Amino acid sequence: MAKNIAPYGSWKSPITSELITAETVTLDQVQIHKGTIYWLERRPAEAGRSVIVSYHDGNRTDVLPPPFNARSRVHEYGGGVYCVGDHALFFVNDADQDIYRVTTNGVERLTRADGMRFADLSLDHQHGRILCICEDHRSNDQQPLNTLVSVDIASGAIEILRSGYDFYSNPRVSPDGGQLAWLCWNHPNMPWDGTELWTAALDTRGALHDPAHLAGNQRQSVFQPLWSPDNVLYFVTDASGWWNLARFEPAGPIAITDLESEFGLPQWVFGQTTYAFCDANQIICTRTADGVGRLALLDLVSLRLAEIDIPLNTFSSICASNGTASLIAASETEFSQVIQIDTRERRSETIARACNTPIANAYLSKGQSLSFDTRHHDEAHVIYYPPASQDYEAPAGELPPLIVLCHGGPTAAVDASLDLRKQYWTSRGFAIADVNYSGSTGYGRDYRDRLKKNWGIRDVEDVCDAAAYFVANGLVDPNRLIIKGSSAGGYTVLAALAFHQVFSCGASYYGISDLETLLTDTHKFEAHYTDQLIGRYPEQQAVYYQRSPIHFVDQLACPVIFFQGLEDKVVPPSQAEKMVAALQSKGIPVCYVTFENEQHGFRKAASIKTALDAELYFYSDIFGFTTPDELPKVAIANVDT
Repeated sequence: MAKNIAPYGSWKSPITSELITAETVTLDQVQIHKGTIYWLERRPAEAGRSVIVSYHDGNRTDVLPPPFNARSRVHEYGGGVYCVGDHALFFVNDADQDIYRVTTNGVERLTRADGMRFADLSLDHQHGRILCICEDHRSNDQQPLNTLVSVDIASGAIEILRSGYDFYSNPRVSPDGGQLAWLCWNHPNMPWDGTELWTAALDTRGALHDPAHLAGNQRQSVFQPLWSPDNVLYFVTDASGWWNLARFEPAGPIAITDLESEFGLPQWVFGQTTYAFCDANQIICTRTADGVGRLALLDLVSLRLAEIDIPLNTFSSICASNGTASLIAASETEFSQVIQIDTRERRSETIARACNTPIANAYLSKGQSLSFDTRHHDEAHVIYYPPASQDYEAPAGELPPLIVLCHGGPTAAVDASLDLRKQYWTSRGFAIADVNYSGSTGYGRDYRDRLKKNWGIRDVEDVCDAAAYFVANGLVDPNRLIIKGSSAGGYTVLAALAFHQVFSCGASYYGISDLETLLTDTHKFEAHYTDQLIGRYPEQQAVYYQRSPIHFVDQLACPVIFFQGLEDKVVPPSQAEKMVAALQSKGIPVCYVTFENEQHGFRKAASIKTALDAELYFYSDIFGFTTPDELPKVAIANVDT
């Protein structure tokens, strides 16, 4: 059948905002306990509620009834929000940040600690307690206090086990109950800059003795310490320049992999896992090389790494028990899913999907991992999604508009896994370039460190060079280049628009416009992040001023749409409001869309739907194409109606 001829951007698509919000969930934090698999589902259709789900013998059950919502606010990003024992499951409830217990008798509150938050929960069975990170906000005149604590399962009593460092994570007890391992670090480091791995002996009462610093320092990042079934401590370290696996032996730490690939991740949230023990002699693990994930089994005697042949290439949240592994996996053609793997037979089974609605392959654009030359004569990386539709093609000679995506962090990364929010655009005739600019993780420490003292420079130049690459190759319309990003990616958007004349339009989701204000407004976890990315303040105040888009609105000459959660503690609304006011006064088309009861990132179905449709309406109005579906109008200042 011949396709309909219609301009790019105006194609009708079955991938609607309703489908994205009603039929998809976000999967996270898989665990296995005694043959039962658990995971988190964040459901936009339930106002963003995170539900713990269990699966056993083919039966799926929601562990948390409404209104309980498993979410931690430690570091604002949370993570590690639940742990499972023999007779109970424990989780952090979003509404009060207390720890609750779930048993066959129902849900009951364990702690009553007003002003305290908990994350990174793990069980210490021998001593009848939960080990976790506590963030104490009870003092209003100073930054919160982060400590490693125990919570007594019988009484809910809280005891501080370690304090003195700015941050702690990963408290993990050895299987014999005799040792505790943890990570800690201080400002100005972020955990991917440098962390320290410590251990201590535990006595019969659970008190710590003889603490020892085993690995890591201010220039070496340690990730995910984990005890083997026979009480050997393993961890991931970037001492080689890449995050590789290591273990601690009597003579000291030794590397057990030595590859130019990443077995670790930037620890933006607690509880991330990239490897797990199938048994004392074998690990299942994932690594990223050239932006592509690989799953493998590592023999701990021969140190031979054998890849698992599976038609998926993005992996996270790995756990294992008795020859069975479970994890989250995806690919360019498969949505995120919880899978179960028999590590002996190497057979996999899908037990949950982020999206169960069938969509014809012809509507799906497959991400293509590419590298391009930058103006600095080195390489940066991008995932390209061309327009795709079963029903439409563009008029002869027309090139598609390009959306250049800037990920957050900025120390984060994107992969090519199937994502309906990207397919929303490509199925309507937009092309997408999802850029892993300099500073992104997944390409080794040197690539990550390119952004040090260069935030607002290298990231911005790389996204501009990415757009130029696709224009030079005749793939996109040079007059319809859009740049879009959230949080730190939103800063890259605004800096690109203010300091470079490349893009025709921009979309900033809770983006940063004033770097100096960010220092006073942001939370503890990122309070000194810019020391590494820009320089110390106030010594480098002039640099902060020169890289803040808010001071250079006179150089910005294209339309921008802003999206902002009004309860955002990471990038407060004032950041967007200053920019919007400046653009309004200059006479540039600008739109400001706000969301009550939303924080840093939108969780509710109504918010996600509104943002998607408002953004499409904005582009249609700015570029003058007609959408096949009537969209709710949004107010665009300085545009004749």
